[in-house]
Amino acid sequence: MSDPNPNPETRIALFQRQEIRRTIHNDEWWFVVVDVVAALTDAANPTDYLNKIRRRDPELAKGYGQIVHPLLFQTTGGPQNLNCANTEGLFRIIQSIPSPKAEPFKRWLAKVGYERIQEIENPELAAKRTRAIYKAKGYSDDWIEKRMRSIAIRDELTDEWQKRGVKEQREYAILTAEISKATFGLTPGQYAEFKRLKRENLRDHMTDLELIFSMLGEAATTEIARNRGAQGFPQNKHAARSGGSVAGNARRELEKKSGRKVVTSGNYLALKQSVKKVK
Repeated sequence: MSDPNPNPETRIALFQRQEIRRTIHNDEWWFVVVDVVAALTDAANPTDYLNKIRRRDPELAKGYGQIVHPLLFQTTGGPQNLNCANTEGLFRIIQSIPSPKAEPFKRWLAKVGYERIQEIENPELAAKRTRAIYKAKGYSDDWIEKRMRSIAIRDELTDEWQKRGVKEQREYAILTAEISKATFGLTPGQYAEFKRLKRENLRDHMTDLELIFSMLGEAATTEIARNRGAQGFPQNKHAARSGGSVAGNARRELEKKSGRKVVTSGNYLALKQSVKKVK
C-alpha cells in the first residue's frame, strides 16, 4: 500500500490494480463486496469465502445486515442486485479477512488510526499533515495558508452552531447553503456544478478570492450569531443570511470596481490537466 493518495475510496477502487465495481448511493461510494474479497484473497469462490468469514466472526455476522445493502448494477448478464458496502463497512469486513493479501491494507488502517489518535492529542499534527497533502497535490503556499485559515473559520462557525442548538447534519447543510447563496449567488451544489465538479471538495477548487469571500461570509455569520444571541435553527438561519449578505455586498463592490467576476468556473482539476500538457 505505497500509494501516496490519501483518499481511502481511491485505494479501494484500484486495489492491487484490480478494479472494484462501485456506485454512488446516499451521496457516498458503495463498493461490491465480493470484488473486494476477490482482490484481497485467492479464493476461487469469493461468495463462499465471505460466508466462511461471517461464520468465524460472530460480531461481523450480527451486524452484516446493517453493513451490506443490495444495489443495482449493469452486468454482462443484465441488471443485477449486488451486495455493497460503504468505506466504513468495507474496513470492518477487511479486518476479518485472514489472507496475507489483506495485511498491507490492515497495516495501513492501523497507521491511519494511530495518526488519528496522535492528531486528537496534538491538533497541530493534523494541520501539518493537511498542509503536506495540499503541497503534494501542487497547491501554492499562499493558497494553502488561505485554505487552512478557511478550515479554522469553518470549524469556529460549526462549533458556534452546535452551542446555539443546531444539531442535525441536514441543518448544517441548509445554513451553509444560505451563506453561500447570499455570498456568491449560488448554493454549494450549484457552485460545484458550475465548476464541473462531481464529488470533489468545492473549496479545494476555489481561487484565492473565492476562498476569501467564503471566509468572510462564515466569519460574519459567526459574529452576527454571537451578537444576536441566536438560538435554534430559525434564528441561526437569519444570521447565516445576514453573514452571507455582508460577504455578498463586498463581492459585488469589488466586481463593480475591478470589472471582473469573483466566481469562476475554473477548478483545480482543469489546472492539473493544463500543467500535464505543458510538461
